[in-house]
Amino acid sequence: MFWERFYKLCKNRGTSPNTIAAELRISSGSVTEWKKGRMPRFSTAKKIADYFGVTVDYLLSDDSELLSDKSEPPATTKENRAEANTSKSNVIFLDTKNIYLIPLFESVSAGLGSYADSDVIDYVPLYIANAAEAEETMCIRVCGDSMYPKIEEGDIIQVHKQDSVDSGTLAVVLLDKEEGLVKRVEYGLNWIELHSINPMYKPMRFTGPDVQRIQVVGTVKKIIKSV
Repeated sequence: MFWERFYKLCKNRGTSPNTIAAELRISSGSVTEWKKGRMPRFSTAKKIADYFGVTVDYLLSDDSELLSDKSEPPATTKENRAEANTSKSNVIFLDTKNIYLIPLFESVSAGLGSYADSDVIDYVPLYIANAAEAEETMCIRVCGDSMYPKIEEGDIIQVHKQDSVDSGTLAVVLLDKEEGLVKRVEYGLNWIELHSINPMYKPMRFTGPDVQRIQVVGTVKKIIKSV
């Protein structure tokens, strides 16, 4: 876990996490959240890694062996990756500069209805091609079963923020600027329909002025499931 590694690095320097945070202009509130198990933003983790001369991989990795008092944090990434590539492992090491901690929101409804929550509850590490795309990406935990079996309750969806989508696109929309829904959006000459995958839910059609009740939030790019 990040907190254990950060605390150990501070201890080895003979200082405290709050002192280091102050030096790096990181709020004490962030330190409190890390103690609770929250992960820092990638940019913050990079700042801490550079300060201690370690890698971001070392700070954010789940490898428990790195917590051993006898272990030393890796100082660079090139040598470690080169060594790993000579083994028979099928693991592919990604460039950490393309790993972003994307905010996770709770929640958007996928059927029965609930209100979109503006508070970030966690961060999800995702490999994204560039910073501009990462800025337009968010994750949402889904509730409801209208998109079953493709999307189940508790699944996390990766969403690219945009205010319009093509007909037939799986998207996140807001109904009356309050209720968030995950639906397949279909367009007609003077109507919009929101379709579920679960046949138990009928299409929701909006015609004429009611079309304005629908606001597109973004396109569903990926579905992240837990086993």
